[in-house]
Amino acid sequence: MPVADNFHDELSARDMAPHLSVATREELWSRAEALAFQLSAELRMPVRLAVTDNRSTMVSFRRSANALQLRLHHMFLDAPASVVRAVADYAGRGNRVAGGVLDDYIRGQQPRIRQERHADEADLEPMGQYFNLQALFDSLNRIYFQGGIQARIGWGRMPPRRRRKSIRLGVYDHQTREIRIHPGLDRPEVPIYFVEFIVFHEMLHQLFPSSNGNGRRVHHPRAFRDREKAFPLYGAALRWERENLNLLLRG
Repeated sequence: MPVADNFHDELSARDMAPHLSVATREELWSRAEALAFQLSAELRMPVRLAVTDNRSTMVSFRRSANALQLRLHHMFLDAPASVVRAVADYAGRGNRVAGGVLDDYIRGQQPRIRQERHADEADLEPMGQYFNLQALFDSLNRIYFQGGIQARIGWGRMPPRRRRKSIRLGVYDHQTREIRIHPGLDRPEVPIYFVEFIVFHEMLHQLFPSSNGNGRRVHHPRAFRDREKAFPLYGAALRWERENLNLLLRG
């Protein structure tokens, strides 16, 4: 689904979480600052870097005419020069071929990706004010997947209110088998079939994982797209999203 991320306005290692010692955070800050400087020199533009300890998204970014806002997993603080250049090419220059270099590096760094939640991370809560995601998931699983999708589901946390041009309505974490749905959908103006469609979409990610093709990452392979069209109100859901994008962006 459409994607948008929230970024810090300055270089930051705060996303590494408060469980780290002050000395460790200071060391990470110094290394992150060096990496941001290296990327900035490579791209000849300001780079605003946030270092994360995410379990699913290793690289995310937002480009503008004046700066690159970048979120990287802490594994990239030790990346060799070739991988740093790939980050610059992929995030700063839009070179999709560089994504294959990043995928290979991330696969080799799997032991550094945290598996468990931190204590300060919210657990999944499927019951919203207007929609019960667990009930929707169970119904879809029974009707369209013969009960074969094994995943937990819940509402994500509401992001800070700010202007945005796109929104990520759902996400599936392959490692933890968790589906999180944007809480902006838990409102009376949103038809139930649209929420069902977003849940259905994320469930498909368990059947059709992302793959590499022609040197680039394919998040929705053809088999995924073909199966997605099996949703009875597929056309209506896409039309509702198009016509109500401004409502969704306001959260």
